[in-house]
Amino acid sequence: MSVTVVVLDYGFGNVRSALRAVRRAGAQAELTADPAAVQRADGLIVPGVGAFGAVMKGLERVDGGRLIERRLAGGRGVLGICVGLQVMFEQGDEHGTVTAGLNQWPGAVTRLQAPIVPHMGWSKVCPSNGSKLFAGIEEERFYFVHSYAALDFPLPRGGAGPLAAPLVTWAEHGSRFVAAVENGPLSATQFHPEKSGQAGQRLLKNWIGTL
Repeated sequence: MSVTVVVLDYGFGNVRSALRAVRRAGAQAELTADPAAVQRADGLIVPGVGAFGAVMKGLERVDGGRLIERRLAGGRGVLGICVGLQVMFEQGDEHGTVTAGLNQWPGAVTRLQAPIVPHMGWSKVCPSNGSKLFAGIEEERFYFVHSYAALDFPLPRGGAGPLAAPLVTWAEHGSRFVAAVENGPLSATQFHPEKSGQAGQRLLKNWIGTL
Protein backbone atom coordinates (compact mmCIF):
# COMPACT_ATOMS: atom_id res chain seq x y z
CA MET A 1 0.00 0.00 0.00
CA SER A 2 1.36 3.41 -0.99
CA VAL A 3 2.51 5.91 1.61
CA THR A 4 0.21 8.95 1.87
CA VAL A 5 1.51 12.48 2.48
CA VAL A 6 -0.44 15.69 3.09
CA VAL A 7 1.13 19.02 2.14
CA LEU A 8 -0.43 21.48 4.58
CA ASP A 9 -2.48 24.09 2.74
CA TYR A 10 -2.31 27.29 4.78
CA GLY A 11 -1.41 29.87 2.14
CA PHE A 12 2.40 29.73 2.23
CA GLY A 13 5.06 27.66 0.50
CA ASN A 14 5.86 26.14 -2.86
CA VAL A 15 2.98 23.74 -2.49
CA ARG A 16 2.70 22.64 -6.13
CA SER A 17 6.42 21.94 -6.35
CA ALA A 18 6.26 20.03 -3.07
CA LEU A 19 3.32 17.95 -4.29
CA ARG A 20 5.08 17.03 -7.52
CA ALA A 21 8.32 16.19 -5.70
CA VAL A 22 6.57 13.94 -3.16
CA ARG A 23 4.77 12.10 -5.94
CA ARG A 24 8.01 11.61 -7.85
CA ALA A 25 9.52 10.25 -4.65
CA GLY A 26 6.89 7.51 -4.61
CA ALA A 27 4.13 8.65 -2.26
CA GLN A 28 0.53 9.69 -2.78
CA ALA A 29 0.24 13.42 -2.04
CA GLU A 30 -2.67 15.71 -1.24
CA LEU A 31 -2.85 19.45 -0.60
CA THR A 32 -5.27 20.17 2.24
CA ALA A 33 -5.74 21.60 5.72
CA ASP A 34 -8.61 19.26 6.55
CA PRO A 35 -7.90 18.03 10.11
CA ALA A 36 -9.09 14.48 9.43
CA ALA A 37 -6.88 14.17 6.33
CA VAL A 38 -3.90 15.67 8.17
CA GLN A 39 -4.21 13.15 10.98
CA ARG A 40 -4.91 10.20 8.69
CA ALA A 41 -1.90 10.67 6.40
CA ASP A 42 1.33 8.77 6.97
CA GLY A 43 3.33 11.99 6.63
CA LEU A 44 2.71 15.74 6.84
CA ILE A 45 4.81 18.38 5.06
CA VAL A 46 4.76 21.94 6.39
CA PRO A 47 6.12 24.17 3.59
CA GLY A 48 6.93 27.83 4.09
CA VAL A 49 8.27 30.88 2.28
CA GLY A 50 8.31 34.53 3.25
CA ALA A 51 8.31 36.13 6.68
CA PHE A 52 8.24 34.17 9.93
CA GLY A 53 5.35 36.24 11.32
CA ALA A 54 3.21 35.89 8.21
CA VAL A 55 3.74 32.12 8.14
CA MET A 56 2.71 31.86 11.80
CA LYS A 57 -0.48 33.81 11.07
CA GLY A 58 -1.24 31.44 8.19
CA LEU A 59 -0.72 28.43 10.43
CA GLU A 60 -2.96 29.94 13.09
CA ARG A 61 -5.77 30.36 10.56
CA VAL A 62 -5.90 26.60 9.99
CA ASP A 63 -5.03 25.65 13.60
CA GLY A 64 -1.74 24.34 12.23
CA GLY A 65 0.06 24.30 15.57
CA ARG A 66 -2.50 21.94 17.08
CA LEU A 67 -2.54 19.72 13.99
CA ILE A 68 1.26 19.39 14.09
CA GLU A 69 1.30 18.83 17.86
CA ARG A 70 -1.30 16.06 17.62
CA ARG A 71 0.71 14.26 14.96
CA LEU A 72 3.94 14.51 16.91
CA ALA A 73 2.27 13.33 20.11
CA GLY A 74 1.24 10.19 18.23
CA GLY A 75 4.71 9.67 16.74
CA ARG A 76 3.48 10.55 13.22
CA GLY A 77 5.99 12.00 10.79
CA VAL A 78 6.18 15.75 10.05
CA LEU A 79 8.64 17.45 7.66
CA GLY A 80 9.08 21.23 7.72
CA ILE A 81 10.64 23.01 4.73
CA CYS A 82 12.39 26.42 4.79
CA VAL A 83 10.24 28.68 7.01
CA GLY A 84 8.49 25.42 7.90
CA LEU A 85 11.74 24.61 9.75
CA GLN A 86 12.07 28.07 11.25
CA VAL A 87 8.62 28.13 12.89
CA MET A 88 9.47 24.96 14.83
CA PHE A 89 11.76 27.10 16.99
CA GLU A 90 10.75 29.14 20.01
CA GLN A 91 10.67 32.46 18.20
CA GLY A 92 11.67 34.44 15.14
CA ASP A 93 13.22 37.91 15.21
CA GLU A 94 12.77 39.79 11.92
CA HIS A 95 13.52 43.52 11.68
CA GLY A 96 13.26 43.80 15.46
CA THR A 97 9.84 42.17 15.58
CA VAL A 98 9.80 39.03 17.71
CA THR A 99 7.12 36.44 16.88
CA ALA A 100 6.44 33.30 18.88
CA GLY A 101 6.98 30.06 16.96
CA LEU A 102 5.61 26.57 17.58
CA ASN A 103 8.21 25.96 20.31
CA GLN A 104 9.09 22.41 19.33
CA TRP A 105 12.76 23.41 19.74
CA PRO A 106 14.31 26.09 21.93
CA GLY A 107 16.12 28.98 20.35
CA ALA A 108 15.52 31.83 17.93
CA VAL A 109 15.63 32.41 14.19
CA THR A 110 17.56 35.59 13.35
CA ARG A 111 19.11 37.31 10.34
CA LEU A 112 22.04 35.53 8.73
CA GLN A 113 25.42 36.97 9.62
CA ALA A 114 26.92 37.18 6.14
CA PRO A 115 28.22 39.84 3.72
CA ILE A 116 25.59 38.87 1.14
CA VAL A 117 21.98 38.23 2.18
CA PRO A 118 19.83 36.46 1.12
CA HIS A 119 21.71 33.20 0.87
CA MET A 120 20.53 31.98 -2.52
CA GLY A 121 21.94 28.98 -4.33
CA TRP A 122 23.50 25.58 -3.84
CA SER A 123 25.48 24.73 -0.71
CA LYS A 124 26.95 21.65 0.88
CA VAL A 125 25.77 20.53 4.29
CA CYS A 126 27.40 18.65 7.16
CA PRO A 127 25.03 15.94 8.42
CA SER A 128 25.32 14.27 11.81
CA ASN A 129 26.44 10.67 12.01
CA GLY A 130 23.44 8.37 11.84
CA SER A 131 21.30 10.72 9.76
CA LYS A 132 18.45 8.96 7.97
CA LEU A 133 17.48 11.97 5.87
CA PHE A 134 20.95 12.25 4.34
CA ALA A 135 21.74 8.55 3.98
CA GLY A 136 23.62 8.16 0.69
CA ILE A 137 23.65 11.92 -0.03
CA GLU A 138 26.02 13.16 2.66
CA GLU A 139 28.27 14.94 0.13
CA GLU A 140 25.57 16.50 -2.03
CA ARG A 141 24.57 20.14 -2.43
CA PHE A 142 21.09 21.50 -1.74
CA TYR A 143 19.23 24.63 -2.84
CA PHE A 144 18.80 27.43 -0.30
CA VAL A 145 16.99 30.76 -0.50
CA HIS A 146 16.69 32.56 2.85
CA SER A 147 17.77 35.61 4.82
CA TYR A 148 17.09 34.19 8.30
CA ALA A 149 18.16 31.01 10.05
CA ALA A 150 18.73 29.34 13.40
CA LEU A 151 22.37 30.09 14.16
CA ASP A 152 22.45 27.78 17.18
CA PHE A 153 20.69 24.68 18.45
CA PRO A 154 20.84 24.80 22.25
CA LEU A 155 19.69 21.28 23.12
CA PRO A 156 22.35 18.99 24.60
CA ARG A 157 24.15 16.90 22.00
CA GLY A 158 24.84 13.75 23.84
CA GLY A 159 22.59 11.16 25.38
CA ALA A 160 21.31 12.99 28.45
CA GLY A 161 17.82 11.93 29.44
CA PRO A 162 15.62 9.13 28.11
CA LEU A 163 15.20 10.57 24.60
CA ALA A 164 17.87 10.62 21.92
CA ALA A 165 19.32 14.06 21.20
CA PRO A 166 18.21 15.61 17.90
CA LEU A 167 20.50 15.13 14.91
CA VAL A 168 21.45 18.56 13.60
CA THR A 169 22.85 19.17 10.11
CA TRP A 170 24.80 22.38 9.58
CA ALA A 171 25.70 24.58 6.62
CA GLU A 172 27.66 27.82 6.27
CA HIS A 173 26.93 31.18 4.71
CA GLY A 174 29.03 33.80 6.40
CA SER A 175 28.60 31.82 9.61
CA ARG A 176 27.27 28.42 10.57
CA PHE A 177 23.50 27.85 10.63
CA VAL A 178 21.07 24.96 11.06
CA ALA A 179 20.41 23.31 7.68
CA ALA A 180 18.26 20.41 8.93
CA VAL A 181 17.08 18.70 12.11
CA GLU A 182 15.95 15.13 12.75
CA ASN A 183 14.12 14.83 16.07
CA GLY A 184 12.01 11.68 16.38
CA PRO A 185 8.91 12.11 14.20
CA LEU A 186 9.78 15.75 13.50
CA SER A 187 12.25 16.55 10.72
CA ALA A 188 12.88 19.81 8.90
CA THR A 189 15.19 21.35 6.31
CA GLN A 190 16.17 24.99 5.79
CA PHE A 191 16.82 24.25 2.11
CA HIS A 192 14.20 23.28 -0.45
CA PRO A 193 14.38 19.56 -1.28
CA GLU A 194 11.73 20.06 -3.95
CA LYS A 195 14.16 22.42 -5.75
CA SER A 196 17.31 20.40 -5.07
CA GLY A 197 17.28 18.02 -8.03
CA GLN A 198 18.21 14.38 -7.53
CA ALA A 199 19.66 14.99 -4.07
CA GLY A 200 16.39 16.53 -2.93
CA GLN A 201 14.43 13.64 -4.41
CA ARG A 202 16.62 11.16 -2.55
CA LEU A 203 16.11 13.06 0.70
CA LEU A 204 12.35 12.96 0.24
CA LYS A 205 12.54 9.24 -0.49
CA ASN A 206 14.60 8.78 2.65
CA TRP A 207 12.00 10.66 4.68
CA ILE A 208 9.10 8.73 3.14
CA GLY A 209 10.96 5.53 4.05
CA THR A 210 10.79 6.49 7.74
CA LEU A 211 6.99 6.84 7.75
